[in-house]
Amino acid sequence: MSHPLIPAVIELVRQAGAATLPHWRANVTVNEKADASPVTAADLAAHHLLNDGLLALVPHIPVLSEEAADIALSERAQWSTWWLVDPLDGTKEFIAGSEEFTVNVALIENGRVVFGVVGIPATGLCYYGGAGLGAWRIDAAGEGESISVRLAPPETFTLVASRRHSSPAQEALLAGLSERFGDLQMANVGSSLKFCLLAEGNADCYPRLAPTSQWDTAAAQGVLEGAGGEVLTLKGEALTYEARESLLNPYFLALPAAAAWRDELIQLARALD
Repeated sequence: MSHPLIPAVIELVRQAGAATLPHWRANVTVNEKADASPVTAADLAAHHLLNDGLLALVPHIPVLSEEAADIALSERAQWSTWWLVDPLDGTKEFIAGSEEFTVNVALIENGRVVFGVVGIPATGLCYYGGAGLGAWRIDAAGEGESISVRLAPPETFTLVASRRHSSPAQEALLAGLSERFGDLQMANVGSSLKFCLLAEGNADCYPRLAPTSQWDTAAAQGVLEGAGGEVLTLKGEALTYEARESLLNPYFLALPAAAAWRDELIQLARALD
Protein backbone atom coordinates (compact mmCIF):
# COMPACT_ATOMS: atom_id res chain seq x y z
CA MET A 1 0.00 0.00 0.00
CA SER A 2 1.28 3.47 -0.80
CA HIS A 3 0.17 7.10 -1.04
CA PRO A 4 -0.12 8.92 -4.37
CA LEU A 5 1.89 11.94 -3.21
CA ILE A 6 4.93 10.01 -1.99
CA PRO A 7 6.89 9.82 -5.30
CA ALA A 8 6.61 13.56 -5.90
CA VAL A 9 7.63 14.36 -2.32
CA ILE A 10 10.66 12.05 -2.58
CA GLU A 11 11.74 13.96 -5.68
CA LEU A 12 11.30 17.31 -3.93
CA VAL A 13 13.31 16.08 -0.94
CA ARG A 14 16.10 14.97 -3.28
CA GLN A 15 16.08 18.36 -5.03
CA ALA A 16 16.14 20.20 -1.69
CA GLY A 17 19.04 18.03 -0.54
CA ALA A 18 20.95 18.83 -3.72
CA ALA A 19 20.36 22.53 -3.04
CA THR A 20 22.14 22.23 0.31
CA LEU A 21 25.29 20.54 -0.97
CA PRO A 22 27.02 23.55 -2.60
CA HIS A 23 27.07 25.12 0.88
CA TRP A 24 28.31 22.00 2.70
CA ARG A 25 31.95 22.00 3.82
CA ALA A 26 32.28 25.36 2.06
CA ASN A 27 32.86 27.74 4.99
CA VAL A 28 29.17 28.60 4.95
CA THR A 29 28.11 31.76 6.77
CA VAL A 30 26.14 31.00 9.92
CA ASN A 31 23.49 33.38 11.22
CA GLU A 32 21.57 33.20 14.47
CA LYS A 33 17.77 33.09 14.65
CA ALA A 34 15.68 34.67 17.39
CA ASP A 35 15.82 31.46 19.44
CA ALA A 36 19.64 31.43 19.15
CA SER A 37 19.62 28.40 16.83
CA PRO A 38 21.84 28.55 13.74
CA VAL A 39 20.63 29.03 10.17
CA THR A 40 22.61 28.97 6.94
CA ALA A 41 22.05 29.67 3.26
CA ALA A 42 21.58 25.91 2.84
CA ASP A 43 18.60 25.89 5.23
CA LEU A 44 16.99 28.72 3.29
CA ALA A 45 17.70 27.25 -0.16
CA ALA A 46 16.06 23.96 0.83
CA HIS A 47 13.17 25.80 2.47
CA HIS A 48 12.30 27.84 -0.61
CA LEU A 49 12.51 24.82 -2.90
CA LEU A 50 10.28 22.70 -0.66
CA ASN A 51 7.79 25.44 0.14
CA ASP A 52 7.31 26.36 -3.53
CA GLY A 53 7.34 22.74 -4.67
CA LEU A 54 4.78 21.50 -2.15
CA LEU A 55 2.42 24.39 -2.86
CA ALA A 56 2.71 23.71 -6.59
CA LEU A 57 2.06 20.01 -5.97
CA VAL A 58 -1.13 20.51 -3.93
CA PRO A 59 -2.05 24.21 -3.74
CA HIS A 60 -4.72 23.81 -1.07
CA ILE A 61 -2.44 22.13 1.52
CA PRO A 62 -0.55 24.73 3.62
CA VAL A 63 3.10 24.38 4.61
CA LEU A 64 4.56 24.81 8.10
CA SER A 65 8.34 24.97 7.78
CA GLU A 66 10.95 25.60 10.44
CA GLU A 67 12.12 28.55 8.35
CA ALA A 68 8.61 30.06 8.10
CA ALA A 69 6.98 28.97 11.34
CA ASP A 70 5.61 32.34 12.46
CA ILE A 71 2.01 31.44 11.65
CA ALA A 72 -0.63 32.35 14.21
CA LEU A 73 -2.39 29.57 16.09
CA SER A 74 -5.73 31.02 14.97
CA GLU A 75 -4.72 30.24 11.37
CA ARG A 76 -3.10 26.86 12.02
CA ALA A 77 -6.13 25.73 14.04
CA GLN A 78 -8.18 25.90 10.83
CA TRP A 79 -5.98 23.37 9.06
CA SER A 80 -7.06 19.73 8.88
CA THR A 81 -4.20 18.73 6.58
CA TRP A 82 -0.79 20.35 6.21
CA TRP A 83 2.86 19.76 5.39
CA LEU A 84 5.34 19.84 8.28
CA VAL A 85 8.84 20.55 6.97
CA ASP A 86 12.37 20.74 8.31
CA PRO A 87 14.41 21.88 5.31
CA LEU A 88 17.71 20.99 6.99
CA ASP A 89 17.61 19.00 10.20
CA GLY A 90 20.95 18.81 11.94
CA THR A 91 22.22 22.28 11.03
CA LYS A 92 24.95 21.98 13.66
CA GLU A 93 26.10 18.70 12.06
CA PHE A 94 25.99 20.40 8.66
CA ILE A 95 28.13 23.29 9.92
CA ALA A 96 30.60 20.84 11.46
CA GLY A 97 30.99 19.07 8.11
CA SER A 98 29.25 15.85 9.21
CA GLU A 99 27.09 13.80 6.84
CA GLU A 100 24.42 13.49 9.54
CA PHE A 101 21.96 16.11 8.32
CA THR A 102 18.63 15.46 6.67
CA VAL A 103 15.75 17.00 4.74
CA ASN A 104 12.36 16.13 6.27
CA VAL A 105 8.82 16.41 4.93
CA ALA A 106 5.70 14.98 6.61
CA LEU A 107 2.06 15.10 5.61
CA ILE A 108 -0.12 15.68 8.67
CA GLU A 109 -3.84 15.03 8.82
CA ASN A 110 -5.91 15.76 11.93
CA GLY A 111 -2.79 15.77 14.06
CA ARG A 112 -1.41 12.42 12.87
CA VAL A 113 1.43 11.69 10.46
CA VAL A 114 0.12 10.25 7.19
CA PHE A 115 3.60 9.67 5.77
CA GLY A 116 7.09 11.07 6.08
CA VAL A 117 10.12 11.34 3.81
CA VAL A 118 13.66 11.73 5.18
CA GLY A 119 16.49 12.40 2.76
CA ILE A 120 20.23 12.37 3.51
CA PRO A 121 21.79 14.74 0.98
CA ALA A 122 25.40 13.75 1.66
CA THR A 123 24.85 10.07 0.86
CA GLY A 124 21.81 10.10 -1.42
CA LEU A 125 19.89 7.75 0.89
CA CYS A 126 16.19 8.37 1.40
CA TYR A 127 13.71 6.83 3.84
CA TYR A 128 9.94 7.02 3.61
CA GLY A 129 6.91 5.43 5.21
CA GLY A 130 3.73 5.84 7.18
CA ALA A 131 1.39 3.92 9.47
CA GLY A 132 -0.36 1.29 7.37
CA LEU A 133 1.85 2.08 4.36
CA GLY A 134 5.08 0.27 5.26
CA ALA A 135 8.56 1.79 5.21
CA TRP A 136 11.40 1.79 2.69
CA ARG A 137 15.01 2.84 2.25
CA ILE A 138 16.14 3.97 -1.21
CA ASP A 139 19.82 4.26 -2.14
CA ALA A 140 21.42 6.93 -4.31
CA ALA A 141 20.87 4.77 -7.40
CA GLY A 142 17.15 4.56 -6.74
CA GLU A 143 17.16 0.95 -5.55
CA GLY A 144 14.68 0.44 -2.71
CA GLU A 145 14.08 -2.14 -0.01
CA SER A 146 11.48 -2.43 2.71
CA ILE A 147 12.63 -1.95 6.30
CA SER A 148 11.22 -2.92 9.67
CA VAL A 149 12.02 -2.59 13.35
CA ARG A 150 13.51 -5.43 15.36
CA LEU A 151 11.49 -6.69 18.31
CA ALA A 152 14.44 -7.88 20.40
CA PRO A 153 18.13 -7.01 20.47
CA PRO A 154 20.35 -9.69 18.91
CA GLU A 155 22.81 -9.22 21.76
CA THR A 156 23.21 -5.88 23.51
CA PHE A 157 20.26 -3.52 23.91
CA THR A 158 21.06 -0.50 21.72
CA LEU A 159 19.87 2.99 22.58
CA VAL A 160 19.96 5.83 20.11
CA ALA A 161 21.14 9.13 21.56
CA SER A 162 21.85 12.60 20.29
CA ARG A 163 25.43 13.75 19.93
CA ARG A 164 24.45 17.09 21.40
CA HIS A 165 21.40 16.78 23.66
CA SER A 166 20.78 14.96 26.93
CA SER A 167 19.28 15.79 30.31
CA PRO A 168 19.31 14.50 33.91
CA ALA A 169 15.95 12.80 33.29
CA GLN A 170 17.33 11.02 30.24
CA GLU A 171 20.36 9.85 32.20
CA ALA A 172 18.02 8.50 34.91
CA LEU A 173 16.04 6.60 32.29
CA LEU A 174 19.23 5.11 30.87
CA ALA A 175 20.19 3.97 34.35
CA GLY A 176 16.83 2.22 34.72
CA LEU A 177 17.19 0.54 31.34
CA SER A 178 20.69 -0.62 32.28
CA GLU A 179 19.28 -2.29 35.39
CA ARG A 180 16.75 -4.10 33.20
CA PHE A 181 18.89 -5.02 30.20
CA GLY A 182 22.45 -4.95 31.52
CA ASP A 183 25.15 -3.08 29.62
CA LEU A 184 23.70 -0.75 27.01
CA GLN A 185 25.21 0.01 23.66
CA MET A 186 24.90 3.64 22.61
CA ALA A 187 24.42 4.64 18.98
CA ASN A 188 25.17 8.36 18.74
CA VAL A 189 23.85 10.00 15.61
CA GLY A 190 22.54 13.41 14.65
CA SER A 191 19.26 14.71 13.24
CA SER A 192 16.23 12.55 12.40
CA LEU A 193 18.54 9.65 11.54
CA LYS A 194 17.96 8.44 15.11
CA PHE A 195 14.45 7.33 14.16
CA CYS A 196 15.73 5.75 10.94
CA LEU A 197 18.19 3.55 12.85
CA LEU A 198 15.24 2.12 14.75
CA ALA A 199 13.13 1.80 11.61
CA GLU A 200 15.74 -0.29 9.82
CA GLY A 201 16.30 -2.58 12.82
CA ASN A 202 19.73 -1.32 13.87
CA ALA A 203 18.71 -0.06 17.32
CA ASP A 204 16.05 -0.76 19.94
CA CYS A 205 14.93 2.51 21.50
CA TYR A 206 15.29 6.27 21.17
CA PRO A 207 14.32 8.12 24.36
CA ARG A 208 14.22 11.89 24.02
CA LEU A 209 13.98 13.74 27.31
CA ALA A 210 15.24 17.03 25.95
CA PRO A 211 13.52 19.64 23.74
CA THR A 212 12.54 19.04 20.12
CA SER A 213 10.22 20.87 17.74
CA GLN A 214 7.45 19.35 15.67
CA TRP A 215 9.42 19.59 12.42
CA ASP A 216 12.30 17.68 14.01
CA THR A 217 10.26 14.52 14.46
CA ALA A 218 7.20 14.25 12.20
CA ALA A 219 8.74 12.91 8.98
CA ALA A 220 10.95 10.35 10.70
CA GLN A 221 8.04 9.34 12.94
CA GLY A 222 6.16 8.44 9.75
CA VAL A 223 9.05 6.25 8.64
CA LEU A 224 9.23 4.55 12.03
CA GLU A 225 5.48 3.96 12.21
CA GLY A 226 5.56 2.41 8.74
CA ALA A 227 8.34 0.11 9.91
CA GLY A 228 6.34 -1.15 12.89
CA GLY A 229 7.44 1.38 15.47
CA GLU A 230 5.71 4.05 17.50
CA VAL A 231 6.48 7.33 19.22
CA LEU A 232 4.93 7.83 22.65
CA THR A 233 4.86 10.59 25.22
CA LEU A 234 6.09 9.70 28.70
CA LYS A 235 2.43 9.03 29.59
CA GLY A 236 2.33 6.26 26.99
CA GLU A 237 0.19 8.24 24.54
CA ALA A 238 0.95 8.66 20.84
CA LEU A 239 2.96 11.76 19.91
CA THR A 240 0.61 13.87 17.80
CA TYR A 241 0.69 17.20 16.02
CA GLU A 242 -2.53 19.05 16.72
CA ALA A 243 -2.32 22.81 16.34
CA ARG A 244 -1.23 24.33 19.64
CA GLU A 245 0.46 27.53 20.72
CA SER A 246 3.87 25.97 21.24
CA LEU A 247 5.54 24.08 18.41
CA LEU A 248 7.69 22.18 20.92
CA ASN A 249 7.07 18.47 21.45
CA PRO A 250 6.64 16.84 24.83
CA TYR A 251 9.39 14.41 25.79
CA PHE A 252 8.97 11.09 24.01
CA LEU A 253 10.04 7.48 23.51
CA ALA A 254 10.51 5.92 20.08
CA LEU A 255 10.41 2.12 20.06
CA PRO A 256 9.07 -0.99 18.30
CA ALA A 257 5.32 -1.13 18.90
CA ALA A 258 5.29 -4.88 19.57
CA ALA A 259 8.39 -5.09 21.78
CA ALA A 260 7.92 -7.35 24.80
CA TRP A 261 9.59 -4.73 27.01
CA ARG A 262 7.34 -1.87 25.85
CA ASP A 263 5.28 -1.60 29.06
CA GLU A 264 8.39 -1.73 31.25
CA LEU A 265 9.87 1.19 29.34
CA ILE A 266 6.69 3.22 29.73
CA GLN A 267 6.66 2.52 33.47
CA LEU A 268 10.25 3.71 33.77
CA ALA A 269 9.42 6.87 31.83
CA ARG A 270 6.27 7.63 33.82
CA ALA A 271 8.35 7.67 37.00
CA LEU A 272 10.30 10.56 35.48
CA ASP A 273 7.31 12.53 34.16
